[in-house]
This record gives sequence, structure tokens and C-alpha cells, in this order.
Amino acid sequence: MAGHWRTRVGTVSVGLLLASTLGACGSGSASTGTPTLNWYINPDNGGQATIAAACSEASNGAYTIETSILPSQAAAQREQLMRRLAGNDTSIDLMSLDPVFVPETSEAGFLAEIPADLQQRLSDGVVDGAVQAATWKGRLVAAPFWANTQLLWYRKSVAQAAGLDMTKPVTWQQLIDAAKAQDTAIGVQGTRAESMTVWVNALIASAGGEVIENPEAKGPDIRLGLDSDAGRAAAQVMEQITAAGVAGPGIDNRDESATANLFQQDGADFMVNWPFVYAQAKSAAEGGTMDAAVFEDYGWTTYPEVVAGTPSAPPLGGIDIGVSAFSEHRAEAFEAVQCIVSQENQAAYMLSDGNPAALTAVYDDPAVQADFPMAETIRQSLEQAAPRPQTAYYNEVSQGIQDRWQPVSEVTGSTPAASGEFIGQVLRGEKLL
Repeated sequence: MAGHWRTRVGTVSVGLLLASTLGACGSGSASTGTPTLNWYINPDNGGQATIAAACSEASNGAYTIETSILPSQAAAQREQLMRRLAGNDTSIDLMSLDPVFVPETSEAGFLAEIPADLQQRLSDGVVDGAVQAATWKGRLVAAPFWANTQLLWYRKSVAQAAGLDMTKPVTWQQLIDAAKAQDTAIGVQGTRAESMTVWVNALIASAGGEVIENPEAKGPDIRLGLDSDAGRAAAQVMEQITAAGVAGPGIDNRDESATANLFQQDGADFMVNWPFVYAQAKSAAEGGTMDAAVFEDYGWTTYPEVVAGTPSAPPLGGIDIGVSAFSEHRAEAFEAVQCIVSQENQAAYMLSDGNPAALTAVYDDPAVQADFPMAETIRQSLEQAAPRPQTAYYNEVSQGIQDRWQPVSEVTGSTPAASGEFIGQVLRGEKLL
């Protein structure tokens, strides 16, 4: 999944920021027969449509961008796009792609090759994890637009009472011990959905492992790293959370929104989640549906470590912009991509829709820092973040993890091996998901 795309209205007008990009977002002169570029976008708060309008104006008649909204779930977005691209649909020019589907889309020949002179331009200053996620077989195949990550959220008063020094990295074990001692819970996403893959991948990567060790291999030849010390360390974290009784209510049905609500309503005092939770709580506090003192007690830091002293590898989400191989206006589409992912537009989009930028320079923007007091923590987390498995068979791998690592209460030391065997059978065509 891209990472939660709940939205917010920033304190700075998107229009004002977008206006500053108009002179740099395109060339060409006004003419008749202006091509229309169809941009298929994930649902948001209107930020992508606003950027489309601004870039259209900035092109001086070189192109006009129209947006079409994809389904809300990443899997449904993939299904719709893949079906149309498989039919050589020329009506798709630009696509907002969840990074996990970039390799599959590229491998199928559905993405237009990024011109050599744009390769470096579209990756300069972008957080490393986002570049990795937009790269397939050594080439950038999509343009990083925004890049999400999960932070560790906590109530400052509870962390202090538990004796945790949140100025230093903390481990999952420290959190479990603190939650148990304070008779509270840790908010995690345990539902059978993409969020489960996000959690498993982050735990394994934080323990120094990889879900897939040879990502460019064909399905039957994929070498899985689930049955490993890192995989067993990941399973141990889940085991300990449930064994200690700090999972909180409904863990097996909790997604990001449910986890945010649990934390907001004092059902958990620690939580791993995307940055949207801050805007949600701020809105609730300002609207009077949440005690302002509770909001003031919100704290944040980087994702928990699995191994003490080894930096964590937080989840990476976001959206990349791809150009369809079947577009009849590829030159114009690549001009539009440069406008869409410009620093000014990434900053404007972060302010309007709450989605973190892929460009590190955006985090130095005073308006961004004012609206996101945790901006530097987000940037640090993105620099540490690890993409989910880069493979053309991501759907099979992710669905297999969701099937075998859920419910959380049944995860044991044998789960990594069992899930690895099951996914291997699926990839070899011996079993169906």
C-alpha cells in the first residue's frame, strides 16, 4: 500500500505554492489540438487534481492533464490498471503507482522507458528508499512523487512513567515491557491486509534480513528469506506482544485507521503508524472531540529496533508516477511528470494532503516544518526505510504473507518456515492463494 492517504488542509494555500512553479513546469507554446494527458490517480484530498491543473497551465498549451480516480485499495488499483494496460489501452498516459507494483508493471512492458537525460534528474535529492522502490533491473522506471513512512508514536507522560528515554532508539522489547508495566497496549496493524505485509517486512528488514533474496528472479526461482534468523526474530516480536497481553483489543481486525483511533481514545499509549495520525488528532483537538491535553501528550520518534543497537528499517510507502508504454503522447507525459514531482509541488502536496515528500529538500521548507513538527523525524525515517520486496510477483508474495502471518495470536517460531514453504508452492504453481 502507498501508506495511509488520509488528508488534511495545510496552513499555506496550495495555489500560492503551485503558482511559483508555473514558469518552470513546462515549455511549449499555445496551439490548437492540445493533447490531453489522462492521469489515473489514487484517491486523495484533491491535491493531485490541483497539481494537474497547475501543470496544464504551466505548459503554455503543450498539454492538458485530466485526472481519473482509481479505487481506494491498492490491490484494486493494481487490478484496474493491469487489465487496461494488458489490453494496450492508449487512454492511459500517467499513473500514480503504489511502489510495490512498479516492478510488475515494468516487467510486463507497461511502462515507457524514462529518457536517459531524465534518469538522474528524477532521482537527484530523493530519499534512497524511494529511488530503490522506483527502480527495476538497475534503471529508474517511475518518478518518485511522495514517500511515506511509519513512526513510533507514544504518549510522552506514559513513556516517562515507564522510564523510557525517547531521545534514543528504543526496541520492540522495551516497548513491550513498558506497555506491560503501565497496563497499556501497543497499537499495531494485525488485519489480513497489505498492512500485515508492511509490518512483517519492516520487522525482517530491521533484523537484517530480506523477504526475497533474489528479487529479479522468475517465480519458481525466487529465493525467500522468511525461514531465517531475521524471520524468526520478526515472529518473536509478534509472539511477545500477544504473550505479554499488550496487543490491545481487536488486533486481528485492526488497520491503520482503527489503530489511530485506539491511540487517540487512550486504548493504547504506543503505536506504529503513518504520519496522518498527527493531523487527525490535531483536527480532533481543534474540533473539541478530543481533549487538547491528550493531543499535547503526543510524542514521536523513529520506528522501533528489533535488534538493540541496529538501526530499524521502517516501512516505506508513497506513490510513484509512471508513463504508460501505450501513451500516444509520451514526450508530453514526461514533461508533465517533471512538473508533477517538482520540489514546489511536492511541498504543496504535503501541505494540502498530508503526504510526505520524496525530495529531502522539502523538509527544509519553513511552511512544512510549521505544519509538521515531526518533519525531521519523517526525513530520518525515510532515509532508513526499506522498500517492500521488489519483485514482479509481489501480489503472490504479499498475499501469502497475509495468509500465513495472521491471526497474530497464532504466529509462532514456525510461522516463517511455514509461510516460506507456502509462498514457494504458490510461485511454483503447486498451490493457489
